[in-house]
Amino acid sequence: MPAMLGRRAAPRTAWLLCGLAFAAQLAQAQETGFVPSFWNQQHRLARPDLASLRVIRFLTEDDYPPFHFVLADGTLTGFDIEIARAICDELKLPCTVQPRRFDTLVEALTSGQGDAVMAGLAKTPELRAKIDFTAPYYRTPARFAMLKSGGLTDVVPESLAGKTIGVEAQTAHEAYLKTFFPGAKRLAYESRDALHAGLKRGELDAAFDDGIALGFWLNGADAGDCCRYLGGAFTESRFFGEGVGIAVRKDAGTLRAALDYGLQKIAEKGIYSDLYLKYFPIGFY
Repeated sequence: MPAMLGRRAAPRTAWLLCGLAFAAQLAQAQETGFVPSFWNQQHRLARPDLASLRVIRFLTEDDYPPFHFVLADGTLTGFDIEIARAICDELKLPCTVQPRRFDTLVEALTSGQGDAVMAGLAKTPELRAKIDFTAPYYRTPARFAMLKSGGLTDVVPESLAGKTIGVEAQTAHEAYLKTFFPGAKRLAYESRDALHAGLKRGELDAAFDDGIALGFWLNGADAGDCCRYLGGAFTESRFFGEGVGIAVRKDAGTLRAALDYGLQKIAEKGIYSDLYLKYFPIGFY
């Protein structure tokens, strides 16, 4: 399965098209929505000595909504951006956030042009050899989806045996299906858009894809309210990664500890939950 530097699940147009649908369901999601937690509340991190830190220079990109994107007035915002600023408020440190092209972020970090990267860098072995990461603050689970008129009720291997399951070709999702759902009839599509279109046309009993990508599509105009999630989230790290953390240089142990502390504190105070529900009112778990 291909190693990926980051995620490309929802283009700007998809976010804009489904924004109204998200907003309409925000109040209900804030009351009933599930917010994942990645912090052990029984293990409280000690506040590190921040004397050596004067400012945190975050690097990101600006074209991956709702994680990081530019508003009409030029303001950089998004889930990652607000998380970064919340951490800086908690640490009482000034911070800057500079957007760069995605494929230049790792080099910019290792060459000292920034201190930390918040742009969905996957913790691949190749990247771990170059840079370090904080604990994850979200994961990108895999999910099944089906037509709302479909008859499936579960996603165990027995219930999908003989069913036609669509998947994007040559991805971790296809490899996962081959390994754990060998009885299913796999139908591989050349692209994610083709997969979603195939599900909408009724070619499939279900589709298996990145949960975030599915969430944007399911609640966007292209899906036309045709489909829904089926079953729960799949987070097997061997296939879908160890989660997304903040990237730092190998020699930045103090900064990494400070960021881990900041992430845990904003989770304890409910700030993380507020931001998660703000940007993902219809969660992808």
